[in-house]
Amino acid sequence: MTRRRLLLAVIMTLLFSGPVAAQPPRIGKPRPAPPEPSTMPPLPPAEIDNKLAIGGDEIRAREIGTRMSVDVLVNGRGPYRFLIDSGADTSAVGLHIANALQLPLGSPAILTGMTDRSIIDRVKVDELAFGSSKITKLEVPALREEDLGSDGLLGIDALAQQRLMIDFENWQVKVEDARVRPAHLPGEIVITARRDRGQLILTRVRAAGVRLNAVVDTGSEVTIGNLALRDKLMRSKQGRESMAPMVGVTGKSIIVQIATIAELEIGSVTLRNVPIAFADLPPFQVFGLQQEPSLLLGTDILQAFRRVSLDFRARKVRFQLRRCGAQPISIGTSAEPIFTVVSAGEQEVCGRS
Repeated sequence: MTRRRLLLAVIMTLLFSGPVAAQPPRIGKPRPAPPEPSTMPPLPPAEIDNKLAIGGDEIRAREIGTRMSVDVLVNGRGPYRFLIDSGADTSAVGLHIANALQLPLGSPAILTGMTDRSIIDRVKVDELAFGSSKITKLEVPALREEDLGSDGLLGIDALAQQRLMIDFENWQVKVEDARVRPAHLPGEIVITARRDRGQLILTRVRAAGVRLNAVVDTGSEVTIGNLALRDKLMRSKQGRESMAPMVGVTGKSIIVQIATIAELEIGSVTLRNVPIAFADLPPFQVFGLQQEPSLLLGTDILQAFRRVSLDFRARKVRFQLRRCGAQPISIGTSAEPIFTVVSAGEQEVCGRS
């Protein structure tokens, strides 16, 4: 019995510490992980600051649905197409990259995705390079490209010291070192957010008059509310309801509820007749937001703006409208207007620059 216990301890040590020597990866499928309680502290109120802006080096961007991807070099090889995911703690690479570059295995980790929590295998990356930025010595999940929606994704570990401007009008991305003080550009509204676990969480957001927390999630094509928000809105008999499937980065599929909300206010901008998905997703538990009205602000909503700028170091989020006045907005490939954006008439929100 003692020998068996010793053998089991050795096996568990090897499993969770990973091999020492570099070798072609033997990447297993994601495995179910136990739930994790959250210890997230309360969020402070947001703040408007119209004097902040963003510049930086232009990076060629591509459209994947409503999300943005940029060219990334992995250990000097590529370029590969990586999604920008402000809702992810970690970057990730596709299985093709892991196998083609023979990235050595790292230690397994628990990955909290949109649809589940899984134990996943990670690989070691010496360098990720995009624009003039280089991030070194990473251990990142290796996942199927069809689940990621791209060759890989850039998460908070690669963006934490960056200021990022996503231009939905021209499909461009600008990035610069967040430690350099930015110059002011006209036509931007700035909301100060709290950064917990790296993500940017806004508190100056309302849905049909209900105050809520919003995580800026450029990796999600769908804006998703938690059940606490759904219950408050449904008591007010908000909109029509339907059901739709959703697939996470580990391939797990769930069914979400879709409802149209009369108004969604982000700072001084109001979006009317907005479709929002609702589900009890693991990220709300991780962020400590499962008990209070909250949502993950996806690119279906973010693309309504001309520009969205994210300063992860200073915890700033900036929105700029395409123009003042009511604007009909469609989602994805739909040719029909889905919702309407209305500004409060402030030139700082919708001015051109």
